[in-house]
Amino acid sequence: MKALVTGATGFIGASVARVLLKAGYEVRALARPDSDDRNVAELEVERVNGDVRDMDRVRAAVRGCQQVYHLAALYSYWWRPRRDFYDINVEGTRNILRAAGEAGVERIVYTSSVATLGLSKDGGLGTEDTAVSLADMTSDYKRSKFMAEEVARDFAERGLPVVIVNPSTPVGVRDIKPTPTGRIIINFLNRRMPAYLDTGLNVVDVEDVAQGHLLAAEKGRVGERYILGHENLTLKEMLDILAELTGLPAPKMRLPYYPVLAIAYLYAAISWLSPRHYPHMTPATVRLARKRMFFDSSRAVSELGFPQTPAREALRKAVTWFQENGYVKS
Repeated sequence: MKALVTGATGFIGASVARVLLKAGYEVRALARPDSDDRNVAELEVERVNGDVRDMDRVRAAVRGCQQVYHLAALYSYWWRPRRDFYDINVEGTRNILRAAGEAGVERIVYTSSVATLGLSKDGGLGTEDTAVSLADMTSDYKRSKFMAEEVARDFAERGLPVVIVNPSTPVGVRDIKPTPTGRIIINFLNRRMPAYLDTGLNVVDVEDVAQGHLLAAEKGRVGERYILGHENLTLKEMLDILAELTGLPAPKMRLPYYPVLAIAYLYAAISWLSPRHYPHMTPATVRLARKRMFFDSSRAVSELGFPQTPAREALRKAVTWFQENGYVKS
């Protein structure tokens, strides 16, 4: 069986490609010609150069595939032009799903994010069914992913065999960019994190997330979405685990919210004046950090058999990989 993976050069996508190859699939990867392909360079995958915004290249990539795993997305909390979020994340998803329908693909797994989900107002855990709307989305990234998920659900309602997965905060191997959470780990390892914000996140092993994609294709209900997550940790708890794993001291000072938000606006203003400057933090990420992104992944566990590697082990993998690949100073 042949499967197309968009975003195969990325953090989650590379692990999905590996899971599929291990399961005996032929894997085709749609990637931009200028993509950093270190994550897949040694893999036996068929590469098709192209962009999800180019319908002709998308059709060529989908042709002959029985399954499609659509992970390609613009994931950033600071990007210009802002229109790219919607062209890539929304219209790119529409292109992939339209081409998959035309080609008669048997199953499509669309990779969304917990960023599109609602949070419980009473302090409980967010689920796939927690009420949420576009108005609750606080950044172009979140709005575009919310809209893209609506596109996927619309295609499913019209008969396309689409299953949606919502990864939480993956950590682990091959985080080459790295992700925002990966940057936290790297900053900790390089002793550049003297303080922390009072926030929380749901931590999951990236290799479990990849396995969850294959399980969603095999067992997921069409039109349904599944949270691919595991342990809910405060940032302080995560840093304490990193301290235990490495012997480095965990930061003890908690930063106040509003002064940090003011600094984020200052960084944003500098970046507006100097487009090549990427802000260390943005107003969107600080506002996001004010809420604890805690979720319940029991639907994926019960319906898909989604694995649950302990967060401590996933963080250990991340630490080892960053240390072995030049992200940590001596």
